[in-house]
Amino acid sequence: MISIRLAILAAVAALATAVPASAQQLPRLLPVPAEMQPAPGHFALTTATPVLVPAGDAGARTAADRLVELLKLSRGLTLRTVAASPHPAIRFVRANTGKAESYRLEIGANGATITAGDDNGLLYGAVTFWQTATQASGTGAVTIPGLAINDAPRFGWRGVMLDVARNFRSPAYVRQLIDWMAVNKLNTLHWHLVDDQGWRIEIKKYPRLTSVSGWRYPAVAPGAPKLPKMGGFYTQAEIREIVAYAAKRGITIVPEIEMPGHAFAAIRAYPELASAQPVPVGIESDAGIFPWLYNVDDKTFGFLEDVLGEVMELFPSKYIHVGGDEATKDQWKASPVIQAKMKALGLKDETALQAWFIHRIATYLQAHNRKLIGWDEILEGDDVPADATITSWRGIKGGIEAAKKGHDAVMSPSPILYLDNRQGWGPNEPPARGTLIDLRQVYGYNPVDQIPAEQQHHVLGVQGNLWSERMRTDARAAWAMFPRANAIAEIGWSKPEGRNFDEFVTRLVPQINRMKPLGLNAATSAFEVHPKLDYRAGAKTVSVSLENQSGLPMRYTTDGTPVTARSPLYAGPLSLKLPTRLRAASFLEASSASAAIDRMIDGRAVRTRTDEDIKTCAGKVVLGIEDDYPAEGKRATFLVDIFQPCWQWNDAPTGGVKAVALTVGQIPFNFQLGKDIDHVKIPPAATPAGEFRVHAGTCTGPILATLPLAAAVGNPGLTRLLAPLPLRQGNENICIDYAANGVNPMWALESVELVP
Repeated sequence: MISIRLAILAAVAALATAVPASAQQLPRLLPVPAEMQPAPGHFALTTATPVLVPAGDAGARTAADRLVELLKLSRGLTLRTVAASPHPAIRFVRANTGKAESYRLEIGANGATITAGDDNGLLYGAVTFWQTATQASGTGAVTIPGLAINDAPRFGWRGVMLDVARNFRSPAYVRQLIDWMAVNKLNTLHWHLVDDQGWRIEIKKYPRLTSVSGWRYPAVAPGAPKLPKMGGFYTQAEIREIVAYAAKRGITIVPEIEMPGHAFAAIRAYPELASAQPVPVGIESDAGIFPWLYNVDDKTFGFLEDVLGEVMELFPSKYIHVGGDEATKDQWKASPVIQAKMKALGLKDETALQAWFIHRIATYLQAHNRKLIGWDEILEGDDVPADATITSWRGIKGGIEAAKKGHDAVMSPSPILYLDNRQGWGPNEPPARGTLIDLRQVYGYNPVDQIPAEQQHHVLGVQGNLWSERMRTDARAAWAMFPRANAIAEIGWSKPEGRNFDEFVTRLVPQINRMKPLGLNAATSAFEVHPKLDYRAGAKTVSVSLENQSGLPMRYTTDGTPVTARSPLYAGPLSLKLPTRLRAASFLEASSASAAIDRMIDGRAVRTRTDEDIKTCAGKVVLGIEDDYPAEGKRATFLVDIFQPCWQWNDAPTGGVKAVALTVGQIPFNFQLGKDIDHVKIPPAATPAGEFRVHAGTCTGPILATLPLAAAVGNPGLTRLLAPLPLRQGNENICIDYAANGVNPMWALESVELVP
């Protein structure tokens, strides 16, 4: 741990390249500025400090008002904006500082001066000053050391995507997200407003889009109680308010209206838009890739142009996102009408038809002085609009191809920048995709990796995507977004030279703390301590290793007392007697970086594992899926591979155990898999209701125990199943799977206990 501390100090020193020895005095800012130097003097910021704005400068007044709001929220200081003052003040000055969104911040005995040539530069200078004023916790007056900053962004597009189609996010949450983005100098909100599961934007000419497709009933397992209707949509008045709110914070909102695929919500409201009839009922809460595509009739294009016309009235963004991804072409292939259209147009295949479709929409947008942007599938075919911009999501390949062909690109590759992937393991993690994408991985991403230098100018920037299939609440969306969005902000803004994760963490912790008054409860995954238990069957002690993702030092107690900065420093595995109460937390200097864990490690704990603690067998499509029961209150989350539900506990202490207990639940199998449904591997059942099975070794090994599901059928919640286990010796690998006659419901494991 001493080496970690030294590494952090070395990284901080490296950050201040060409900075004098007083580098320790430099504030911890995020994103880190391009140039930062200490300067003479100190500035005493109090409630008497005036804020000076040039007369008639609306942009400077907006930046000043935002700074006043932030200082009121975080320090309780109420400042006044005036035209002139002879006293030390915060001054906003309009002057050329070079690159778009750049600014200069100078702090000294006479106050602080924020200089920029454009409105966003003034806003970002205000944000940086706010960060310098909140280096120390607490409220009231503060003295800020002298500082000189010249700063400019690396990329012009620094964004996040918010999917509200699968799970609606409240207008209040969207405004909060905009606030959180702005204080990290993120400037683009890609708003995914429609998809198969829901339509969230009011279109006055087509009211059924929201009255019908703004709402749905969640899927439940067969026999489970019906859940309440869910959904919502944004009125045009609400959207105008949110767009204006974002503009005052330097953020452009880019709307997305999906086509030709991900169209089921529109088709559910207006079936005549479909490529295939009839349109089924009750699948709108499915996940996966729906096969329903818009048809290519002129009336359908009239519908889409009407929709886009109303969208453009609401969103001033020069970019309009049209999706273009995951358009399964089976319905087009099966439609005689569409095949005849292809022949009349002289198109060789359905991929060419999609390119023609997108090109027609691009022409409409161009006529209205807008630019089309779409997912990287729009590069397929020979008719890509010349000015189309690409959002590269299928890894980085789309961005590389776009740049090679002369198209601009926003780098947003899956899985590294897909924020619906989980950040860690443990009981605090909400439902999410089962791939671990932690903070360190995100911070290490380089948007121009593998793109030749002469083509890198085509990379507009970087974007993280939050898909909401698993994000039922606003709080979960916030957890999934931050702090990984903080890392994306630094990738998009700061120079890549000298980037160091350990040093980033020392600036991230205070940034997260100063965002709390803005309503953010960010994920603690990177800072939580995770104990790993190494227990030998029959032993009176257990070896416990502690780890966290951030690399911060950890402190612990084993006597029941709270963890403080004076508690023992973790330096290696602990040998603990059973039982022991273990408390542990990560520390940044004298402050805990997250809530301490508090675990009773006893005989039951060493013989119990949750689905978070063990691995799935195949790792094909692993999802963290929330139980469908109860309607209100806490629900279980199951980590399950939907193609092969099977769990592996390696080195399990089976020696001397007499029984095995499984806590299981059922979930609806509501996945649009198409032909891939044939690859779901669930063995046939030996009993009418099916059964869980415990195998020695792997799931092809001998069956040690069978636990019939009859007791769980009809119980929408969790069921504990118990079965005897033959006498075993020592530790061994065990595998748990289940057999059933059909895929719906899908059964999942919540925990396994070896009962002595």
